[in-house]
Amino acid sequence: MEMLFRLVIPLICFVIIDAVLSYFVTLHYVDEAYDRWLLDSARSLTQEIKVLKGNVFVELPAAALEIFKWDEQDKTYFKITSTEQNLIAGDPLVPARLNPETDWSHPIYFNDKMNGEPVRVVSMLIRLDTTPANIFVNVAETLNKRRAMMTDILLADLVPQIILILLTGLFLLTGLKKGLKPLHLLANQIAHRSSRDLSPIPETHVFLEVRTLTDTINELLKAHTQAIAAQERFIANAAHQLRTPLAGLKLQAERALREQDLSAMRPALQQIQNSADRMSHLTTQLLILARSEPINGGYEMLPVNLCKLVKQTCIDWVPKALQRNIEISFESLEEALYVQGDEILLRELLANLLDNAISYGYDKGNIWVKLHRYPVPCLTIEDDGPGFPGNEMDKVFERFYRVPGSPGNGCGLGLAIVKEIADLHKARFELSNSNTKGGARIDLIFEHT
Repeated sequence: MEMLFRLVIPLICFVIIDAVLSYFVTLHYVDEAYDRWLLDSARSLTQEIKVLKGNVFVELPAAALEIFKWDEQDKTYFKITSTEQNLIAGDPLVPARLNPETDWSHPIYFNDKMNGEPVRVVSMLIRLDTTPANIFVNVAETLNKRRAMMTDILLADLVPQIILILLTGLFLLTGLKKGLKPLHLLANQIAHRSSRDLSPIPETHVFLEVRTLTDTINELLKAHTQAIAAQERFIANAAHQLRTPLAGLKLQAERALREQDLSAMRPALQQIQNSADRMSHLTTQLLILARSEPINGGYEMLPVNLCKLVKQTCIDWVPKALQRNIEISFESLEEALYVQGDEILLRELLANLLDNAISYGYDKGNIWVKLHRYPVPCLTIEDDGPGFPGNEMDKVFERFYRVPGSPGNGCGLGLAIVKEIADLHKARFELSNSNTKGGARIDLIFEHT
């Protein structure tokens, strides 16, 4: 009903404005028509004005006076005066304009009252050659005919418009009910759905104007489905990966409890420490992975100085690299290179790449980190380690996948995290084996900066 009111109320306002304008327009033309009639009556009286021996008089027989005043609806009054004789003929109560200095080049019309009734008056100045006196003819008429004609014209104008509004309102009400019926059906379908039913809304009975709404809702449902699936997959993977170190912790703790000698407990305690380290690393990786998934629709991307970020991250990882006698070198031709991104996630991306290069590279090896702008910003990390097996290249991005025979105690999430963060930044991620260094080569190309 609110939509109907919003559509009909402007129509009613337009009709009211039209009625006001019609009233003034009709009043103008009705006055114009009857003023001519009133003027004709005044001119007919001027023909009866005579001058005899300097005296002005009016010859108006009773029959002529009866014809002059005859009207079925209105009363007609007249008054003829002069500047020398005052009232010559007629009713002295008739309103008049008697100022000779007024512009009398044309008749003067005005509204006034007589005997408590509103009247329309015309005044004329007559000058005769046979007398120097100014003669004024005033004719007054009540307004019954004018009001009746105005009423007839306004009703003839407004009644069809009122009927049109009623028919338009009925048509709009019917059209709105029919047009909104698919929305009500859609609302009922959604209301009766299960909270876990995120299947697309059928668009069989949806008209074209609402198709955009259903498409938007379906896109939202699709995004929620993907988000829930990602969360469920993450929870399942996390539970699976945490189960093994937890079981190891429990087993080694039971083993340590069975031993009485501290030296006999050391192997078990060492295994507990290793399991705890692995759990700590795995938990950190899982939290980073969870944060890198844009479940809530994305991150606010801000300008990040990639040169400064990469340089500082490389410095932070030098101590770990020195534990294996690995040298990290950084090369950039620019001091400032900005890309749109999330600084924390980009730092985690680079940290995972450096961690992988250090963990799986050779002792006394080298890691080269390069950053250049042309033609678009690109970050390259190379090492002289064993590289990637050709048949495993497509699998290393899978979560919890580790290349068979890989050293270290990684959990298989490093490159998966890197891929998630790269996709979040709409950066192209290329993985290959270096032709010159012999090890792995990773290129991260920021095509959308």
